[in-house]
Amino acid sequence: MTASHRAFMRARSVIAGGVNSPVRAFKGVGGEPIFMQRGEGAYLFDVDGRRYIDYVGAWGPLILGHADADVTRAVADAAARGLAFGAPTEGETELALEVRALMPGLERLRFVSSGTEATMTALRLARAVTGRDKVVKFEGGYHGHPDSLLVKAGSGALTLGVPTSPGVPAALAAHTLVARFNDADSVGALFAQHGNDIAAVIVEPVAGNMNCVPPVAGFHERLRALCDQYGALLIFDEVMTGFRVAAGGAQALFGIRPDLTTLGKIIGGGLPVGAVGGPAALMDQLLPDGPVFQAGTNSGNPVAMAAGLATLKKLKAPGFYETLSQRVAALTVGLSEAAARHGVAFTTNAVGGMFGLFFAEGPVRYYDDVMRADADRFRRFFHGLLGLGVYLAPSAYEAGFVSAAHTPADISATVAAAEQVFSRLSGP
Repeated sequence: MTASHRAFMRARSVIAGGVNSPVRAFKGVGGEPIFMQRGEGAYLFDVDGRRYIDYVGAWGPLILGHADADVTRAVADAAARGLAFGAPTEGETELALEVRALMPGLERLRFVSSGTEATMTALRLARAVTGRDKVVKFEGGYHGHPDSLLVKAGSGALTLGVPTSPGVPAALAAHTLVARFNDADSVGALFAQHGNDIAAVIVEPVAGNMNCVPPVAGFHERLRALCDQYGALLIFDEVMTGFRVAAGGAQALFGIRPDLTTLGKIIGGGLPVGAVGGPAALMDQLLPDGPVFQAGTNSGNPVAMAAGLATLKKLKAPGFYETLSQRVAALTVGLSEAAARHGVAFTTNAVGGMFGLFFAEGPVRYYDDVMRADADRFRRFFHGLLGLGVYLAPSAYEAGFVSAAHTPADISATVAAAEQVFSRLSGP
């Protein structure tokens, strides 16, 4: 009996499902979750002492790798001054200024404690300023777990085969309209029918919760034009892509300015955080300057602010994103070539520091392309790599992440391990 198994059995006796987020439970790939003990650079170490090259990175925040010395020093210094105050600190302002310097469209920000809170706030704000109720989202898109957005959701809901959730009132779901990611005509059809009732379109600018699916040319431009035409707000959910795909996020990479942006993950350096931001005229509608309610006891937590600030400062190093993209390209090209040598149908997508793996012939551009990929073959691939010391997300529907701590040797070792696993998958 492994230490991980004992830890899981103990957790199940007191934690719902034994995990605090469902995708961690390995239901999408079978088996039991691995309990981790520590991280260092590109590596995770489990409670049984095994080391893994990590491509989960705490689901995206750890763009510098585990236990980066500058980030941990900033956290320790902040913690020594106090864990929370329930009052403003200058660290909140410093992080907001750093975010705004990189994303100039975010004239004002409001920090919260999670990406879910950020999207809840963005939708409430959009509905308040437009006086409308309906929201357009995309099948396979995940924006946390607000009730009205758990309709054809990605991430854990998609992994576990639960595209909607019990407990979501039908009246709330009725206000959510679902379009097809990368199909601008499907959005146009919804606006033609409901345009005067649509408050906002919310989109992951690079889909990351039905695995990694980049936008096709012209998709975001059409969304921007439709929102402008009908007086709706365009919300970019950059909880995952913010500072992951480029220094200014996906909006800088694609040259699109949304009305509101939600952030999380990297801006907390691995600690719980979220943010919503946009033009002053919109953001000033939040209390205390405006009538739209939002509050949170731990919003702007000083330790999280310190971790985020230390992280963002290091991302400005010359060539940071070029090197990160080169590492991702080396990984995805190496994996594709290894699969081809063994006759395995396999496709990769990549944008900046994130990537997607699909056991299907490409290209993969739409939700239905993702769903036709061979999830059972991914399951076998996942466990094969896990046994060889490579840790991927335990789901065929989650993006992967490379950090600045991954070396060319780590990439080569991963490709070599994958070569062994592909050789076993080459049969029927």
